[in-house]
Amino acid sequence: MTTVVEPGNSLTAEEIRQTDAYWRACNYMSAAMIYLWANPLLREPLKPEHIKKRLLGHWGTDPGQSFVWVHLNRLIRKYDLDVIYVAGPGHGAPASLANGYLEGHYSEIYPDCSQDEAGMLKLFQRFSFPGALGSHCTPEVPGSINEGGELGYSLSHAFGAAFDNPDLIVACVIGDGEAETGPLATSWHANKFLNPIRDGAVLPILHLNGYKIANPTILARIPHQELESLLRGYGYTPYFVEGEGAESMHRQMAATMEQCILEIRSIQQRARGSGKAERPRWPMIVLRSPKGWTGPKEVDGHKVENFWRSHQVPVLNPQTNPSHLKIVESWLRSYKPEELFDQSGRLIPELQALAPKGHRRISANPHANGGVLRKPLDLPPFEEYAVDPKGHAQLYVSPTATLASFLRDTMKQNMTNFRVFGPDETASNKLDGIYAASDKTWLAEFRPEDADGTEISVDGRVMEVLSEHILEGWFEGYTLTGRHGFFSSYESFVHVIDSMFNQHSKWLEKSKKELRWRAPVSSINLLITSLVWRQDHNGFTHQDPGFLDVVTNKSPDVTRIYLPPDANCLLSVTDHCLRSVDYYNVIVADKQPHLVFLSMDEAVNHCTEGIGIWTWASTDAGAEPDVVMACAGDIPTMESLAAVAILKVKLPGLKVRFVNVVDLFRLMPASAHPHGLSRRDFDSLFTTDKPVIFNFHGYGALIHKLTYKQTNHDNIHVHGYREKGNINTPLELAMINQIDRFNLCIDVIDRVPQLQKTAAHVKQWLKEQIIENLTYAHTMGIDKEEISSWTWPE
Repeated sequence: MTTVVEPGNSLTAEEIRQTDAYWRACNYMSAAMIYLWANPLLREPLKPEHIKKRLLGHWGTDPGQSFVWVHLNRLIRKYDLDVIYVAGPGHGAPASLANGYLEGHYSEIYPDCSQDEAGMLKLFQRFSFPGALGSHCTPEVPGSINEGGELGYSLSHAFGAAFDNPDLIVACVIGDGEAETGPLATSWHANKFLNPIRDGAVLPILHLNGYKIANPTILARIPHQELESLLRGYGYTPYFVEGEGAESMHRQMAATMEQCILEIRSIQQRARGSGKAERPRWPMIVLRSPKGWTGPKEVDGHKVENFWRSHQVPVLNPQTNPSHLKIVESWLRSYKPEELFDQSGRLIPELQALAPKGHRRISANPHANGGVLRKPLDLPPFEEYAVDPKGHAQLYVSPTATLASFLRDTMKQNMTNFRVFGPDETASNKLDGIYAASDKTWLAEFRPEDADGTEISVDGRVMEVLSEHILEGWFEGYTLTGRHGFFSSYESFVHVIDSMFNQHSKWLEKSKKELRWRAPVSSINLLITSLVWRQDHNGFTHQDPGFLDVVTNKSPDVTRIYLPPDANCLLSVTDHCLRSVDYYNVIVADKQPHLVFLSMDEAVNHCTEGIGIWTWASTDAGAEPDVVMACAGDIPTMESLAAVAILKVKLPGLKVRFVNVVDLFRLMPASAHPHGLSRRDFDSLFTTDKPVIFNFHGYGALIHKLTYKQTNHDNIHVHGYREKGNINTPLELAMINQIDRFNLCIDVIDRVPQLQKTAAHVKQWLKEQIIENLTYAHTMGIDKEEISSWTWPE
């Protein structure tokens, strides 16, 4: 049965008049900022020279979005609500800009866009203009936490903002084109993770205006009952507001939105009063309104309103086509701007009164500028979780299992502003020690057998769902509203969020470097684990370290890549990342047992420097080396050490300098990265004319990319993943990709001039070792004990 709220007397005639007038002001500004270069309030007849020379922007979704915003304002004032607005439709910035301007907050941030005719014109001229404002809700738009340049993330951002924000309501407008994306379609399930006691609420508003750029949308073209069944199946109570007549739609929307707010309050009061956090059927709204509502009905005989032609610029040539100019003028004048703005160009007082005040204004809500609310984490001393290595490279432990204890206590000390995210892999990634502090969040059905190790509860703080899209969206929404988190993922699957990483990094860069009014937010901390080199049973499809290449394409001012070689270094790096702001930190560390190379004091010093010589593993004794053995990553570090151990025995006079890299961007020249190495420092580590054998976790070309402007680049020879693999033992996989100890030693012999003629017997022995170990792996299914339990011969 269709859920429709009878409008009754939800608004008086005077309230309808005022609400519609405010909405007309929003629509006027949205349309005018697409078209007008001059004459912002149509004080004179519209002329071609008043029109922008290049028309860019998107009109179709704006009237519906402003319609939602205006009705939210009424309820914010009536109930003193704390509301932020997430604009899901990709190019709906005119609506958000218009509302932010009419509320006065835009002018507070950008004083040149003042509350008068000159300031209004400045805003119009800025919109979709080179070097100024884009057509979607970029970081420059006050009140926004969802950029919208790529569709699909509005609902996950909204839920991320609501977690641990008990008084916040996140109104999320979802475009019906956006609803066709995989990330959005999955995000409907986030309602199974929202706890009505400790979390806020999300009010999804599915905006069915029927069309994308040039096609109808699926959800607008299926039967009503099918759509309602779909949304009920997701666990919502959908309320429908449908039509196009202004008065009728205002009455419907006022009554329906108020019903939803009252249901949200009732759900929360019932749960908080009883202390029982059962999963409710949260309300949502389906708003079916015409695309390009209130715009031109048709242009040149073609249908425009309520059709895809209203998506972008409905009237294309007003500068050169007199009939088009007349249509634009008639359209803009239909909003009667002379009734809405006074002689100075300011919104008239009776309409100003309809907007909330201060921080209750949606555009000024501090949750949408979360850095102003952010409080640093209360972190336990990470040194207390150190592993005693019993010397250098003598003990095997799981780095991530070691980290789990630190994260456990971090959770315990920050139970209202820290969450851990992961796609059904927290235990698989050896982070299950966190469960001693908190279970996984779960508000769907429980069964008795879940008590035996499933680790789920309604008040859990570990967020698991098998969708990297949702998790990344939750995490971004959580940090952008002032909180902290940690995210772990299998290396091979982290590519799922490539584009989300791109968007968030660009958001951070714009906010950090250009927008002083946006306060710094907590960094995204992504642990990549279950690594390429230990896919012992998953095989070739699970071997891909290429996310690091994606990260290095973004600004080094907001991205960092850390490859801690052991458990102690992982603790140090994670502590640093959890304290940082305005970064996307990527940490690469495996879950399987690995050697501990450094004591905690050594690890802290090494991670602070980001790159350094391991004197204990070197044989150059401070002299000029014959070769530099460099490495980054846990398996590459072990194999490189093992290679040095072989060289010490087989070629005892060879001088080897051992260099390990933790902070990958340290390899870059300092001129290219604020944390990069100067030429002099780079030369002191890698020398200026000696071969450098660099053993790397990922694709070798990345090291060349980072170092190509450094001196001695021509002598850097990189070993890395070569797209070769199957169901391999660890050493076998290393050997077929030539990052193993034997191939490294062969390369040293080939690169060091004095060895090319004198070390032939050693090279022959190394080749025999490769054959022997491959044969053993294919015969026994495992590596030799001397390989799998290798330690540094101290």
